[in-house]
Amino acid sequence: MRISRRAFLHAAGALSAVAMTGCGRVRQFVGVPRPPGLTGPFAVAAAPSVDPITHVLRRLTFGPRPGDHARVAGMGIEAYVEEQLHPEAIDDRECDSLVRRNETLAAPLGELFEYKEDLLLRELTRATLQCAIFSKRQLHEVMVEFWTDHFNIAQSKGDSAWLKTADDRDVIRAHALGHFADMLRASALSPAMLWYLDGRVNRSSNPEEKPNENYARELLELHTLGVHGGYTQRDVMEVARCLTGWTVRSEEMFFKGRVEFRKEWHDDGEKLMLGETIPAGLGEHDIDHVIRIVSAHPATARHIAWKLCRHFIADDPPQPAVDAVASAFAVSKGDIRTTLRTLFATPEFRYSVDAKFKRPARFVVSAMRATAADCDPGDAVYQYLLRMGHTPFQYPTPDGYPEESHHWMGTMLWRWHFVLALANGHIAGTTIDWGRLSDSAGGGRLLIAHLAGREPTELESESCELSGAGPAFMLASPAFQRY
Repeated sequence: MRISRRAFLHAAGALSAVAMTGCGRVRQFVGVPRPPGLTGPFAVAAAPSVDPITHVLRRLTFGPRPGDHARVAGMGIEAYVEEQLHPEAIDDRECDSLVRRNETLAAPLGELFEYKEDLLLRELTRATLQCAIFSKRQLHEVMVEFWTDHFNIAQSKGDSAWLKTADDRDVIRAHALGHFADMLRASALSPAMLWYLDGRVNRSSNPEEKPNENYARELLELHTLGVHGGYTQRDVMEVARCLTGWTVRSEEMFFKGRVEFRKEWHDDGEKLMLGETIPAGLGEHDIDHVIRIVSAHPATARHIAWKLCRHFIADDPPQPAVDAVASAFAVSKGDIRTTLRTLFATPEFRYSVDAKFKRPARFVVSAMRATAADCDPGDAVYQYLLRMGHTPFQYPTPDGYPEESHHWMGTMLWRWHFVLALANGHIAGTTIDWGRLSDSAGGGRLLIAHLAGREPTELESESCELSGAGPAFMLASPAFQRY
């Protein structure tokens, strides 16, 4: 039965008024096989409040799918965390096969320039959403999103339009659960980053030519020490001097996009950076000293720990958790797995249920996952993200998309429109068998509990009925906006 927009929005407004007070384009493929969705009956966590398994699934993934709760209950939370910390051991062939249909993702660096830039963005966006929806390596995908914002590159600037595909593949995805220093060096010499923050024109060919400090400033302010990390303008300039000479081929006929070091553009004098002397004459090896110094700096451990705790615990992360995570980062020399393992073991993480508000992309993806949707995240899905202001790879400034909830509270109307279209089957490329989903959950009330992550309140049950959408309406509720 078609759901009335007026009834739906009336119910959404009524429920939110009570509950919230507490708290480009993408090309479509036709006939592309997707990983299997709903495979049979699944157990629902119908406790009065969100239980530890549901909490872990909400934070380490883009939202639980039917059957995830029972699987984690069977193996234990600790074993599940360890599994997710080692994505290389997870069989994800179905998702890998799906993503490979975006042919530009595997193109060698130089060949990326043979494609139109809008096609590269479309396929990179679609693949990102496909992985978030279907991949079994969920923590890896969550960390890919985290590091994509941390090392933000807007694809719209210059050759970044062609080179961001390689940056996503060779920097972010390759190092998302590796060692921070390795990822930082890869990012510093990423051709897309050299374009985005002007590293390619950072040179000192003669005594009168001053280095370009754009990347050096963001390296210290955003990527490592943080804005209050104790560095000075002198440190920014010394880092810029260290990085002079690195550039990207752009006008040449051959090897376009290749990163090169031009010795004649490098300031090879002695530098004093963050209290440590870098001797003269090291040439292209200056960058190794920069990476070593900033990666091991105590302010970097604090900054990365604060951002991780903000992402996984709360917008205003508790200091004891930040201290524990910073210590793990420092002792492990930036091992991301060790750092995350410590974070997930903190009591602050354990008791932070519903402390986070979903950003639009997480909201959309979690809805697809919760309903086991058969989805090709093409233009129809992309347009909703565009209206909510959260399209991947398109944030213009180096600090990446905002994390805090207040930036996203104004997207509620478009979230309701998205759920209304989803419930009515009006999102092209996406289908949900609501009847089968309800039967597999054990009935409508248990399906509502699955979507809420706990037993529904009387208000929630009444609102689902009033909206005309049944359990689907739960996706528009305040309970589904938080995790």
